[in-house]
Amino acid sequence: MTREELYGLLEKGPVFLDGATGSNLQKAGMPTGVCPEQWILDHPDVIVDLQKRYIEAGTQILYAPTFSGNRIKLEEYGLADKIVEINTKLVQLCKEAAGDKGLVCADMTMTGESLEPMGDLELEELIDIYKEQAKILYEAGVDLFVVETMMSLAETRAAVLAIKETCDLPVMVSMTFDEKGKTLYGNTPEGCMVVLQSLGADIVGINCSTGPEKMAEMVRQMKKYANVPILAKPNAGLPQMVDGETVYDMGPEEFASFGPMLMEAGASVLGGCCGTTPEHIARLVETTKDIVPVPVMKEHKRVLASERALQEIDINGPFLVIGERINPTGKKALQESLRQGSMDVVCDMAEEQEEMGAHILDINMGMNGIDEKAMMLEAIQEVTMTTTLPLCIDSSHVDIIEAALRHYPGRALINSISLEKEKFEKLLPIAKKYGAMFILLPLSDAGLPKDIDEKKEIIHKILDRALELGMCKEDIVVDGLVATVGANKNAALDTLATIRYCKEELGLATVGGLSNISFGLPNRGYVNAAFVTMALQSGLTMAIANPSSDIMMNLAAASDLLLNKTGADLNYINRMAEFDAKKKTESVKKAETVKQDAKKEATVLAEKKTEETSVAHSAIYKAVLNGSMKNILDEVKAGLVAGMEPGVIVSEELIPAINEVGDLFEQQKYFLPQLIASAETMKKAIEYLEPMLSSGDETGPKVTIVIATVEGDIHDIGKNLVALMLKNYGFRVVDLGKDVSKETIVQAAIDENADIIALSALMTTTMMRMKDVVELVREKNVDAKVIIGGAVITQSYADEIGADGYSKDAADAVRLVQRLMGLA
Repeated sequence: MTREELYGLLEKGPVFLDGATGSNLQKAGMPTGVCPEQWILDHPDVIVDLQKRYIEAGTQILYAPTFSGNRIKLEEYGLADKIVEINTKLVQLCKEAAGDKGLVCADMTMTGESLEPMGDLELEELIDIYKEQAKILYEAGVDLFVVETMMSLAETRAAVLAIKETCDLPVMVSMTFDEKGKTLYGNTPEGCMVVLQSLGADIVGINCSTGPEKMAEMVRQMKKYANVPILAKPNAGLPQMVDGETVYDMGPEEFASFGPMLMEAGASVLGGCCGTTPEHIARLVETTKDIVPVPVMKEHKRVLASERALQEIDINGPFLVIGERINPTGKKALQESLRQGSMDVVCDMAEEQEEMGAHILDINMGMNGIDEKAMMLEAIQEVTMTTTLPLCIDSSHVDIIEAALRHYPGRALINSISLEKEKFEKLLPIAKKYGAMFILLPLSDAGLPKDIDEKKEIIHKILDRALELGMCKEDIVVDGLVATVGANKNAALDTLATIRYCKEELGLATVGGLSNISFGLPNRGYVNAAFVTMALQSGLTMAIANPSSDIMMNLAAASDLLLNKTGADLNYINRMAEFDAKKKTESVKKAETVKQDAKKEATVLAEKKTEETSVAHSAIYKAVLNGSMKNILDEVKAGLVAGMEPGVIVSEELIPAINEVGDLFEQQKYFLPQLIASAETMKKAIEYLEPMLSSGDETGPKVTIVIATVEGDIHDIGKNLVALMLKNYGFRVVDLGKDVSKETIVQAAIDENADIIALSALMTTTMMRMKDVVELVREKNVDAKVIIGGAVITQSYADEIGADGYSKDAADAVRLVQRLMGLA
């Protein structure tokens, strides 16, 4: 099947998918704890009957039951060596059910293992795992692919890349979001749409997550940026426990009644997830089959994306700054930091530029004495954890740019692609493959263009080739190629003419390195400032510059105001308020410094130790806050040398820092990657300090917690994080792992004299096992309190089964334990 054939179906009206598989198989007798794929093969009539009923209900695309048929998932059941047999036979069963009435879609999902730095899985290893399954499914004869129920944009990208590097079949992708509209990793609906459609996904959407009513708002968010059709596959409402079974509160009629709302929001590919049945799909089809889908947006938006944020680029909008500082050229401190393998200076520069108003961050690791590719990948990883700003990948080496784009979990800007043979021939296809925007640099192998006509000729050659490859003009930002006016009197005029031509004649965004104009001249700031205002009036979209330059940033804000750009008035007022406050603070600090210097002259020796301790104090705290695992031990050792007691470091540095991390996570300023990095950093520090802590200097209360993922559930990312956070607070944690029976959990609680039993579940099909544990605890009169959590768990469910508490995340779990133990 081709993309054109898939889109041909959509021209006739909405396309209908199937409904739930897992919950229906459980109704048919599938027990928890078994490998679903193997159980299906042992009971083929069950899946064939279910899927035939979906076809009869109006389903046009059936999902083959290969959801967890990847090597890692199958290994959980000792079945990895049967991966070819299992996936092939499951596709055959689905094709039998579909006959000539429906298409068969290969179904792939997360592996359960996390990518670095949160886990041990390397990107290429994950891509290979997905490629292995994709190849088997392709050879089995599927019509298209779906990557579904994804919570990590980085892992989703890996799956899409694997499929596209295996075959040319269409790829649908659907993400899973929480009630706040974020994935577990902090990804947003609109961000996922931008990244995945640019990567080549043919249909992007949402599954599981919520019921249909709440999903409509997420669809609307995707629609704002969608150039591909949107998929919506909601649950049948909310899960509830009835007579020991998980049931959903939304019947077929009510479920289908929200179909028009989903289509009005922008969805044109519809189906059902958890709790839905063939009856749900039948009613959905009846309700929506005659509705004309909202057309896919034809115009493309200029937009970059990090994992957690978007940056629109509007050629008529506010002036944007690409922060230029993360470039070792001429920066001795950054060079030395990189030679030592440290990313501290890089992360500091990222934070500072974001605070100063940068919109995008340029990352360049070009210098001698280091492995540039390795440092580029590490810088991307660290900066992505530090800031939400999207990145501009800057290197003179094609292979380094490709490696960076392959690893970056967003949509990046390439700096840059010229008409130089290697870049022109190799980088344009790379930009297309990874869905990147790029800066078009109008020079060739012959060097700088001799005049503006040659510059225009180069621009057109690169533009035409990009369009031939399937890119669009909104993917391109032209560099005005600012030369120095000291060497070429027409340098400014040529650049301004280029900017006007690109915007007015070609409709292209523009960029420039503005400070180049004044090179070699005295008092360069005046020349730069004048050029900024002239360039903005000519239509300049953005600049590669240092956002800490007040004169440039202030003049840019004033120019936007005078040009009547949207939001420029408030932006100027806010900018000036910040500028005035900054100046006032600097003035106060300067006066205070004079006073303090006088005092320090008299007491410098007495204050030396206090000063050293203060420096160590802030560095330890900051290391945990920033998740700096590489540096935490150096900072802790510095603190000890400065005279800090081990217990003080724990109680006054580590614990307060992780508390702030928890607060930032609660406010959704931090997300899972930062939470894990900070928790691992603190763990490393505590493990180092533990032997130095005396019996009278313990880090936490004597509370024992037994933790496990319940029977039948092999997901443990959340459970592992909760265990790590509890350990960091000094609690004694006994981690029993995943897929643990109620008998094992309760016996461990008895043997360990546990105060708390903490249970985790990710799936609605396994959450009922929590009730079994609660009942066995009561039956055996175990004194331990039972707390529960996980993606599908709610406070009402905890109340329903008689649990002693519910926590929505790892930070909340710590607070819950403290409250239950009377420590808060």
